[in-house]
Amino acid sequence: MLQTTPHTFHIPVMGLAFSVDSPLKVARFGISSVLSLSNDALLEQMRSYYSQQYNLPYAPISDKDEDYRARRITACLNMVDTVVKKQMEEMRKEKFTPDSQVTKYFTLLPDHSPLKALYHHMQESEFPWLKEMLQEELLNAIVPGSIDVNIMTKLDRANFDQNGELLPQEYCDALAALRGFANSTVRSSVIFSAGMNMQLFAYMDQFPCFLPNAAGAFQKRIIIKVSDYRSAMVQGKILAKKGLWVSEFRIESGLNCGGHAFATDGYLIGPILEEFKQNREALRIELYSLFSSALASKGLHVPIEIPGQKITMQGGIGTARENEFLLQHYGMDATGWGTPFLLVPEATTVDEETLQQLVAAKEEDLYLSPISPLGVPFNALRGTSSEQLKNMRIDRGKPGSPCIKKHLVSNTEFTDEPICTASRKYQRRKLEQLQSQQLAPEVYLAEKLKVLAKDCLCDGLANAGTQIFTASKKASVKAVTICPGPNLAYFSGVFTLQEMVDHIYGRFNALNKSYRPHMFINELRMYVNYWKNKKAEQFETLTGKQYKYLQNFWNNLQEGIRYYKQKLPDMFNEELEKQVIMLNELLEAENQLLQAKL
Repeated sequence: MLQTTPHTFHIPVMGLAFSVDSPLKVARFGISSVLSLSNDALLEQMRSYYSQQYNLPYAPISDKDEDYRARRITACLNMVDTVVKKQMEEMRKEKFTPDSQVTKYFTLLPDHSPLKALYHHMQESEFPWLKEMLQEELLNAIVPGSIDVNIMTKLDRANFDQNGELLPQEYCDALAALRGFANSTVRSSVIFSAGMNMQLFAYMDQFPCFLPNAAGAFQKRIIIKVSDYRSAMVQGKILAKKGLWVSEFRIESGLNCGGHAFATDGYLIGPILEEFKQNREALRIELYSLFSSALASKGLHVPIEIPGQKITMQGGIGTARENEFLLQHYGMDATGWGTPFLLVPEATTVDEETLQQLVAAKEEDLYLSPISPLGVPFNALRGTSSEQLKNMRIDRGKPGSPCIKKHLVSNTEFTDEPICTASRKYQRRKLEQLQSQQLAPEVYLAEKLKVLAKDCLCDGLANAGTQIFTASKKASVKAVTICPGPNLAYFSGVFTLQEMVDHIYGRFNALNKSYRPHMFINELRMYVNYWKNKKAEQFETLTGKQYKYLQNFWNNLQEGIRYYKQKLPDMFNEELEKQVIMLNELLEAENQLLQAKL
């Protein structure tokens, strides 16, 4: 297996730019983070910038070069790998002074870490010879966090050569991204999010780095982001039958998360975690059976021992107590903390204007928006510089974005080649179509607002990085869309890395003074509102299929509420007041559902 990191949390992928250089900021402290491979132009900008910062050779890769997307990704990841290794070498040469990076490495560690205990032992030692020996042992023990990457499987645009000829499928966005990662020097994991891509999964076994070696170890690992147990089982089986092992299932709340929100059919995170807790070993054994048979049929080495398989959870975690409950009660191997780290410049990349908007954000400033061209609900912040640019274009009678990068193209309503629904080309044609249909004024207005809601995420989610990496002053580059989860409402301020890590481990409180319900309650309320909105949307023209969906959703929410009622003693052992508060919140949600029942 790869080196395990010393922390019990990771920083998930955030947007395109917000966590793109996080490994360069936090990996040296043993903290794992995830960067997006969606935008190869941004990765090329980043490689140029950091190559200059660290005096590394840099040869640009143009978008006119052969296989440029995969090559850009490989080159960028190799640069990150080189820099992190350099950072670790320099850290191992440092003295244990109060302000040194190596001292910070150990002060950030969780209190239960054996390395932390050894560090304290070294500090307390009165014998110079012992202190020196322990320091050498500590320096030899430090390991970097993992430089993980994310591929959003649904972003798999077909690409064309300079003559407009369609390129073979391996040049599609997702497959090129995978090839770029596979050919890089990083020994880490690729995270697949947003569901299945059979073409991508079939392409994977071409790369030996995803297969076990003679010792049963993997050079590169596979992580699947899932919303429930069934998704893990289905995707795990598909890959296992190809001789590919899922080293981690990363469970994410369907609604209590940042960015694109893939809601379940009313299944709440507590019952989902319980199902994983009860069945994780059975899942591992079943997948190993398929995995080993597939390897044997290909004449490949079959590991004698079942490979390790982590189960982790992310989305809406806000306190050390919640974090510990996930680790101890549900047996999670680690947790993911995303949104709070947007307030930590030492860990993420957010422009100053947007950072101050995040700091000041209240609950009403955060919403499940319709701005994504993918048509998937998208957790976002109101009033961003990108929203202002979008509205200015609408006011000038030129709605839509120029659409240069084209990563989210999907619509063929007016064209043979897919275009993006946030583009000027699409919105002009769609609005003309609506005007020609002689709709009732209120219907026309509603449809028009749906069209104009879409925002350019290719630019908006990347611009915070582009501003730094290119020093561009263009107005379009200043337009930032940011995708915090609703959990941001309970954090107000700019924090140091030490403060946020200490918050996760219960050594510091980063929460503001707003009352914050338990993460389970926050998610439940989101799902109740989501169900009520779905019902309102469909009620006038309710079909049998829609009725069945809404009723099933309602039943799942009720089942989740019953589960949480039973869990109260486990969650708040001998703290009757907290049990009563959460019980009242559960009863309130239950009452809302009963009043709105179909």
